[in-house]
Amino acid sequence: MTTSLVSVIMPAYNAGQTIRSAVLSVLSQSYPSWELVIVDDCSTDGTAGLVDSLAAVDERIRVIHAGTNSGVAAARNLAVAAARGSHIAFLDSDDGWHPDKLERQMQHMEESRALVCYAPYDRVAEDGRLLSHVRPPAAVSYEQMLRSNHIGNLTGIYDRCLGDAAFRRVGHEDYVFWLEMVRRAGGATCVPSDHALAYYLVRDGSVSADKWRAARWQWRIYRDVARLGWLSSSQHMCHYAWQAVMKRVV
Repeated sequence: MTTSLVSVIMPAYNAGQTIRSAVLSVLSQSYPSWELVIVDDCSTDGTAGLVDSLAAVDERIRVIHAGTNSGVAAARNLAVAAARGSHIAFLDSDDGWHPDKLERQMQHMEESRALVCYAPYDRVAEDGRLLSHVRPPAAVSYEQMLRSNHIGNLTGIYDRCLGDAAFRRVGHEDYVFWLEMVRRAGGATCVPSDHALAYYLVRDGSVSADKWRAARWQWRIYRDVARLGWLSSSQHMCHYAWQAVMKRVV
């Protein structure tokens, strides 16, 4: 199997309570060739010192301290610009990976020659309860991605031969990013797995939990990013709403 270097991108802001667990899930990977690029976005809770201490004991961890607090999109862009790997993966500071996540994905990409890859994941509550299993389709096209975001950002990997797209400071920036990467690649494939390869934390009162705000963001993506007409946007919005409900069903 390939031993290509995978750069794992992790933005962090006031993540002192969760980031150690997220980093440990990267350290526990069976795939040996990775680097973890953490961008501390001017945290005020001790996150900066914590990630510095983690980097001091493992040279594969690199920490960038942002000069100003600019948000998650800018933090990810800063990390990607500093990344050395041939492949880019993402993990937020409150999420986690199964130990064989990277190995399974890199092997699948090598065998299938996929340039964008994603995986199944579970949504969990802050108290550890399982909220739902997210089991995406085996493959997706750009048109399918317009109907629903099938790529959980914490599961996505892309080959940098596609170039690095920028995260835009808009609602659903993860979705806009993967929409562009799938467009460039001509499609994406899912790792065949009967269990979750990643774990997404759903926080009480999070921005993503605001359904009306999320719906407005989605409408603007169809109209302003994808440049769809009003009728096409309405049709895709119906598909998106249905898929959003299904993701939350165990």
